[in-house]
Amino acid sequence: MSEPIEITGRLAKMPVEPESPVGYTLTVGDHRLVLNEQLGKTIEIEFSGEIRCIHCDRKTNKSFSQGYCYPCFKRLAACDSCIMSPEKCHYHLGTCREPEWGETHCMTGHVVYLANSSGLKVGITRASQVPTRWIDQGAVAAVPMLRVATRYLAGLVEVACKQHVADRTNWRTMLRGEAPELDLLAERDRLLERIAPELEQLAAEHGRDTIEVAGDPVWSLDYPVDIWPVKIKTHNLDKQPLASGVLQGVKGQYLILDTGVINIRKYTGYKVSVRVMSE
Repeated sequence: MSEPIEITGRLAKMPVEPESPVGYTLTVGDHRLVLNEQLGKTIEIEFSGEIRCIHCDRKTNKSFSQGYCYPCFKRLAACDSCIMSPEKCHYHLGTCREPEWGETHCMTGHVVYLANSSGLKVGITRASQVPTRWIDQGAVAAVPMLRVATRYLAGLVEVACKQHVADRTNWRTMLRGEAPELDLLAERDRLLERIAPELEQLAAEHGRDTIEVAGDPVWSLDYPVDIWPVKIKTHNLDKQPLASGVLQGVKGQYLILDTGVINIRKYTGYKVSVRVMSE
């Protein structure tokens, strides 16, 4: 019989390792809990009622943009509207909230990709975030389509793609493990053909060396899930501070318990106690 585990601290986004299956670590303050080793065990996550901003450490009654207090949410470039809508990036206009942050996060190489998380979707990410971004979305397969020079340009390409392909994941379908079989290489070729006029215009405006067609193979990803849920129920720590159940899997940034799922990233900055019961 293994010893019970109890750790206390603030939750953070789960680090991942692109293994087979994906390796997950639950970060609770300074503590690290390898979740793949906890499958089949009962886990309790209890919210203390305290939330602190992940940037300035200010105590806050409500978390904004997954971990920030309201003043930081209004001030930081990481919380600006262009993060969700990259085609609205305004760095080139000289109005970026934090130009140095923009240099490292936006004025750098990005990938426009196709993924299969709950069906075909298009997305963008910094080149350095491959394949972490796909794992965080629970994709079972993904393939780079284009490499572009900046986040702004990636956003403009994504706008062109969204006329033909969705840019959202149905998280309930993703968590039920119901992604359909897709030929992402064929889908990539079809989409590139459809947006060829827009790509030509963007290359003419921004420089032909700013857009490059990617020839990468498809990434396949699998997750540590013993039992897929049939119905999706969610644990909400703001309404019920104790989430408890047998850990049946981890996918995206969700823990799949036999009592419901919990989005760990949503509760970034929440002070919690995590208990893993002995077998």
